[in-house]
Amino acid sequence: MQMGVGGHVSISTIFIFVFFSILLSSSEAAIKPDGNDFHVGFYRRTCPRAEEIVADVVLRAMSRDPGIAAGIIRLFFHDCFVNGCDASILLDSTPSGAPVEKESPANGGTLRGLEVIDEIKAQVEQECPGVVSCADILAFASRDAALLSGLSNHRVPAGRRDGLSSRAADTLGNLPSPSSSINYIAGIFATKGLSLEEMVILTGAHSIGVSHCSSFDYRLYNFSSTQRTDPDLDMLHASYLSAECPGPQSLLGRVKGDRAVNFDHLSPHRLDNAFYVHLLQGTALLQSDQAMANDPKTSRIVHRMAFHPIAWSRQFARAIIRLGSVDVLTGTEGEIRKNCRSVN
Repeated sequence: MQMGVGGHVSISTIFIFVFFSILLSSSEAAIKPDGNDFHVGFYRRTCPRAEEIVADVVLRAMSRDPGIAAGIIRLFFHDCFVNGCDASILLDSTPSGAPVEKESPANGGTLRGLEVIDEIKAQVEQECPGVVSCADILAFASRDAALLSGLSNHRVPAGRRDGLSSRAADTLGNLPSPSSSINYIAGIFATKGLSLEEMVILTGAHSIGVSHCSSFDYRLYNFSSTQRTDPDLDMLHASYLSAECPGPQSLLGRVKGDRAVNFDHLSPHRLDNAFYVHLLQGTALLQSDQAMANDPKTSRIVHRMAFHPIAWSRQFARAIIRLGSVDVLTGTEGEIRKNCRSVN
């Protein structure tokens, strides 16, 4: 999941309050409330083994590659943040012929877990043809990936329908970059009906997975016109990262290319609150993540999550359920795809 992207913006307290009040009030409808078409146990009668099948496939995939969990969770985030949780990120093409979301600069070449969703869909279609949406499969798979990585178990509402369109252009302004400011990222979350605290909580998913050197190596070699290295980056950790991501001018750097580095090199597959501990230590990879420890609007939340692992786990589960409710299609909206990669 690549939700970070940063610099600090100097802005008065009054303006901050008004800015976020407007954003939050204008996005109250972004998250759909539960109803007859969207609830826990949606497939209890129509496909009772749906969630069991999802869990089995995710378990097998993670037994082969524990790192696939982060890929699945990131797929879910990137899907929901672009026109809602409608599985549009899974489409290879649409009738319009326009470039799809997975081909956008924010996604191109970095998405993982697509083949896991394909396997789940194939098995579910054998069990219950034309019943379970790709959007719900992605939500269930994200929950199971998080659970197998250490998160508390939680029940996921279902009843999502699959979208009919996917446009790379729609990722612009919806998926932050690793250098986006806290105000910018918080604004995006607000348009999804998610609070500043939920932004900090959900970014904790960066306790697993990887980031590529190209997303943060400017912090090591070309941070600003006056500082070669980001002063918010711990010096010892900067030295470690320089070995992992040699400067492009070095022979080793040219050989290694844009390699992937674990967000947490101590427990790369454990989804926990260690992310916030790293923020306090100045060892986050992304500038946008590190900024949360220093910004007065978010630092208090970071400190609280760093010292309360159980509280973070519970709040993450609640926040990701709310994320999975963003602009969902229900009832007769959209469709139930036969193949997650193409519209019917």
